[in-house]
Amino acid sequence: MQDELLMQAAIDLAHQAAALGEVPVGAVVVKDGVIIGRGRNAPIAQHDPTAHAEIQAMREAAQYLGNYRLVDCTLYVTLEPCAMCSGAIQHARIARLVFGASDPKTGCCGSMLDLMSEPRLNHHCEVIKGVMAAECGKILSDFFKQRRSAKA
Repeated sequence: MQDELLMQAAIDLAHQAAALGEVPVGAVVVKDGVIIGRGRNAPIAQHDPTAHAEIQAMREAAQYLGNYRLVDCTLYVTLEPCAMCSGAIQHARIARLVFGASDPKTGCCGSMLDLMSEPRLNHHCEVIKGVMAAECGKILSDFFKQRRSAKA
């Protein structure tokens, strides 16, 4: 139940991203049951290819804690993280990752690659897949369906 409530916070951020014309992905970082970082996709608005929801949420959480290590934190994100975000998750020492929709094209937490269980890397976090996956996936499919309709 707690995972669903926190994923809902990420979903709300994904809707905000969509309203701004960004790919609808939202993320929150949680420590001791409290949201300490929030992020939504913003690469277009910020002219920044690294402005993914996960990166935004981890940056805010790191500022909150005054430390780039996010030990004992959980990251909730609506879409399976890409290679860049997976690397940042490992560098931040996130303890637990919870994501909604899988990403068969660029997902690096079990779909296309599985960087989170790569034995040659020195940090591994617990990964929980598929929390509110249908709702998270619908936000994305509706967004891209609307985009295709606008182009037609």
